[in-house]
Amino acid sequence: MEENELLAFRRQKLQQLLERKVNPFGGRFDVSGTIGEVRQNFLEGSPVRTAGRITALRNMGKSQFMDVSDLSGRLQIYVNLKELPAEQAEIFQLLDIGDFIGVEGESFITKTGEPTIRVERFQILSKTLRPLPDKWHGISDVEIRNRQRYLDLIANPASRDVFLTRIRIVREIRRFLHDRGFLEVETPMMQPIAGGAAAQPFKTHHNALNIDLFLRIAPELYLKRLLVGGFTKVFELNRNFRNEGISRRHNPEFTMLEVYWAFADFELMANLVEEMISTLAESVLGSLQVAHKDSEGNIKRTIDLSRPWKRARYEDLIRQVDDMWFERSRDQKLMHCRNLGVEVHPEMEEFEITQRVFEKLVEEQTIDPLFVTHLPKELVPLAKQNAENAAVVDVYELIINGQEISPGYSELNDPTVQRRRLLDQVGEEIQKLDEDFLLALEHGMPPAGGIGVGIDRLVMMLTGADSIRDVILFPHLKPKSQE
Repeated sequence: MEENELLAFRRQKLQQLLERKVNPFGGRFDVSGTIGEVRQNFLEGSPVRTAGRITALRNMGKSQFMDVSDLSGRLQIYVNLKELPAEQAEIFQLLDIGDFIGVEGESFITKTGEPTIRVERFQILSKTLRPLPDKWHGISDVEIRNRQRYLDLIANPASRDVFLTRIRIVREIRRFLHDRGFLEVETPMMQPIAGGAAAQPFKTHHNALNIDLFLRIAPELYLKRLLVGGFTKVFELNRNFRNEGISRRHNPEFTMLEVYWAFADFELMANLVEEMISTLAESVLGSLQVAHKDSEGNIKRTIDLSRPWKRARYEDLIRQVDDMWFERSRDQKLMHCRNLGVEVHPEMEEFEITQRVFEKLVEEQTIDPLFVTHLPKELVPLAKQNAENAAVVDVYELIINGQEISPGYSELNDPTVQRRRLLDQVGEEIQKLDEDFLLALEHGMPPAGGIGVGIDRLVMMLTGADSIRDVILFPHLKPKSQE
């Protein structure tokens, strides 16, 4: 049938149900467990009540076999139309793949060993007016998968597994931090000054206060206020918003974990994040070897999360690319980038040129975990300056699978130095200086370590997803009307 014929056919069935005084969009149906729980606790000869979506139908005349599914699994049901009242038998034949039903009956095991429910009573819970995607082929169109995630979740078990894994990862992160005495807090998502990172914010206006507000680009400055207030171990799993480009690794709305630990430093924070991610891999995936596969299911790379993870200074990694790099003048560096195949612009600052070399020839080439430490101070204005080398700051940048997963700092707590750093960052836009944060620092913030972890990128790394859109349930897309 053509799609329009299918839609018309299903609407005819809907009308027939209404004519029989059957509610095609029923209500409550008490169950003895989810489908997964029923299968797990299956006991032949027991009464069972469960509900789900019809995902397969095998019509054998008076004998009907169906698969009923939910997020937890699939279960076969059997109906003998002769055993049902005539009116119920007629209603049963108005069901389609995709409909939701509730069933009640006795459990038994077929000759082929399949756990099954012999249906004695059933109830239509929702009539589906559109056909579902072919379960054998799923949805290969990436655009449809991202725009109509509900169809992707129905048709693609692999996609469903990614999001279930994400849920477990977030749950385990909370457990891991709670077990170590960290307190989960909430800070404002609308802020009068967009601080804590260098990014373009989304802007809105509050009518009652008659002030402009910004969706946060980072929670950092508010979490540090809590350190000032006496909290010694805090974390927030938060949504951040940055009005910037969309790519395979960037979405304008994304999830971050930020953790702050009073009296710690960047090295302790590196230990913490190393333990956390390796613990996640073992508890959620069951292995420290994370295989990334291609579309054919072949392994293209394996990430080894076995501890200890490698640590190296930023300068040493650049010298591995070019041992004379830091002895070259700015112009020589620009010219040498051509030989290295690194694209740069003449107006770039010298540290930006070096950073481009790092991104292309170190970061993108790194698969197994690597803590890059002691970055140039220009790259990290909120971190503490190194006591032995004033040109660098005490930070790490954790790289796995060619991208940054987590930065970690020995946090700057000197209000005078912090003001100077922020002034350098905002330049002439002095109104962007967060005076309230600087005031808090003047009341005394303890030395502390802090980390950020991009949850979306972490999930990509642990699940082998190629795009950030594959790990965000509803990624931002251009409206179809603008395409």
